[in-house]
Amino acid sequence: MLPPARSPSPEFSPLAIGEDLSPLPAYKAAGTTSTDFSGLLAEPLRLHEDLSSGCGGQTWPAGMVLAKHMLRYHKDDLKESRILELGAGGGLVGLAVARGCTVESLLFITDQLEMHALMEHNIELNHLQGRAKAAILNWSVSLFTLSTLFSSLGVSLPPYYKATLLTPPAVPTRTYSRATKYAYILTHDRGEPLPEDIAALKPDVILAADCVYFEPAFPLLLATLSDLLKLCPSATIYFCFKKRRRADMQFLKKAQKIFKVTETPDEDRPIFSREGLFLYTFQAA
Repeated sequence: MLPPARSPSPEFSPLAIGEDLSPLPAYKAAGTTSTDFSGLLAEPLRLHEDLSSGCGGQTWPAGMVLAKHMLRYHKDDLKESRILELGAGGGLVGLAVARGCTVESLLFITDQLEMHALMEHNIELNHLQGRAKAAILNWSVSLFTLSTLFSSLGVSLPPYYKATLLTPPAVPTRTYSRATKYAYILTHDRGEPLPEDIAALKPDVILAADCVYFEPAFPLLLATLSDLLKLCPSATIYFCFKKRRRADMQFLKKAQKIFKVTETPDEDRPIFSREGLFLYTFQAA
């Protein structure tokens, strides 16, 4: 099924949203829910939600939007795709695709170590062991050069970072306030290189929903997306997020400087746009 023609309406641009902050949704108690995504799945997907290991243990609205989009428009065109979900949490989007779309290869759902047990539990809960695999993927800067990343952030790379990723020296915050902040994050919380099994997979379809929620992690997320596109330059990233804070728009502006960013047509766009949700594809520029 083909998406509807793209709407030119300017009100659907997240950059046009006002400065008022969107409220965060209420946190749920641990439990198991099920959904058929408005009839798009013949057999409902069951998902255990548990926030004890982090906010990724809850189902968030962008995941529902992206899962419905993939089931509605890509049910039959992913047969030979190599699919990876980034920041999967409990695995909502990836498991929906594994259940409802025609996919021949093993689909990877990935997140940090804290989410691994929950991802594995939800795979077993839906009897998808032969179709989906949980893996640990920490957002990193393994292949993404610091100079390019700092340029995308609109700051100059301090001289002491030009050749190495060594621990930053003591520099007064007033000297390199914004640059030092991001450099510190990159050198102290830069995750790990892409795991061997993911590097070998060379995913050509990457799913990412509700990954925009913590501003200091934006450089790491951009770096990891860039790493994945370097593995397969023809890959497409399906990216859905909800605007909750003013800073969330900065992520999109930075992504537009690095990738080819395209608004993704969807018949539900008038509905989810009013809720501050946005759906794009990212591709190598």
